[in-house]
Amino acid sequence: MGDAPTEAEIVALSTDHMQAAARIRRVALWQRLPWLPDLHTPEEEEQYWRMHLLPNCTILGAAMGNQLVGVIAYGDDWIEQLYVLPDFQGLGIGALLLGCAMEEMDEIRLWTFQRNIGARAFYERHGFVAEEETDGADNEEKEPDVLYHWRRFPEPTLGLQPPH
Repeated sequence: MGDAPTEAEIVALSTDHMQAAARIRRVALWQRLPWLPDLHTPEEEEQYWRMHLLPNCTILGAAMGNQLVGVIAYGDDWIEQLYVLPDFQGLGIGALLLGCAMEEMDEIRLWTFQRNIGARAFYERHGFVAEEETDGADNEEKEPDVLYHWRRFPEPTLGLQPPH
């Protein structure tokens, strides 16, 4: 990467970024999970980000230089989307984005596909626990998936009683 910055900058995304966000999802998903059916056009995916995710979620991006390389959409105790371009995976960008959501929510749920071994290992490294597995009948890809859950531990207290 030469003189490219080595640390990602987290930025709030707006409507102007939805095409790039949808593209990151598309590239990351299809390169890592090529067996999934391609059910939507790039334009339909952009509309989903613009019309559904943007009004209902916090959407953050990870930028390196002037390139958006990762994206997360979250809210109401759910991570709806978290993707990093394949060439930028393994650099801590996903952890940085996930950390933003974990700072804001006391518990988080998310779905990932059972066969997405990389994502499963990533979430488990960050304290998520598999809570339920399905046969995929309820998702549009009809791909078996798994529900992950993370909960913030309460702050420890010393439990000391004041002197009488």
